[in-house]
Amino acid sequence: MRTSSLISLTSWLPVVLVLLVALGALVAWAGRMGHGKAVVTACLRAALQLGAVSVVISWVVAYSAASAGFILLMYGVATFTAGRRVAGGRELWWAGVPIAAGTAPVLILLMTTGVISTDGMVIIPVAGILLGGCLTATTLAGRRALDELVQRKGEVEAALALGFSPRDAALEICRPAAVQALVPALDQTRTVGLVTLPGAFVGMLIGGASPIEAGVVQLVVLVALLAAEAAAIVVTVELAARGRFAR
Repeated sequence: MRTSSLISLTSWLPVVLVLLVALGALVAWAGRMGHGKAVVTACLRAALQLGAVSVVISWVVAYSAASAGFILLMYGVATFTAGRRVAGGRELWWAGVPIAAGTAPVLILLMTTGVISTDGMVIIPVAGILLGGCLTATTLAGRRALDELVQRKGEVEAALALGFSPRDAALEICRPAAVQALVPALDQTRTVGLVTLPGAFVGMLIGGASPIEAGVVQLVVLVALLAAEAAAIVVTVELAARGRFAR
């Protein structure tokens, strides 16, 4: 089997990583984006978290219970992160509903039909991809929905005066903006192979798979991710319209 490496583990690697972090922070600072410090802290967190995962993953995937626990941990972190971005207080945990609504059905379908193996080494990465996509979709849809409801409060009240229920009035205002959160996933799916070669495809090639095998795996990932994010966005908009998120 052919093996190769995308990254050369030379002595220059730490230096290059530091330079890239510094470049990102400098650009954010110079452009007055307000995220210069966040770039540095995000990169440091990524290094620490990936280091920790690299240490424990070989043990986790050997046991079904440990794999399930790891997925639940990822789900909890995704819920907390999305909830903190969208709402606050006790309403924070409502963010877990759309993330679960998008991830669980798709993951169960893939496993029960045998499309993906039930081995932890397969389930954990696939679950992570789905959770990450639903996290982003929930955050974007939730923030846009709440922003619309705040900025266009008068239109919501006008809809109520016309006889709309509170839920329907809120949906009329927030849904058009919130559903735009699906655009990144749509663009990624539409342009795959033409603009980018996503991670699953590249990873399969590096691991020695044929281009056809890599293409099939990437197609499954993209379609599954699109379905999961669509479900997450629909549930997020519904929760926002029902007032489950509060700022």
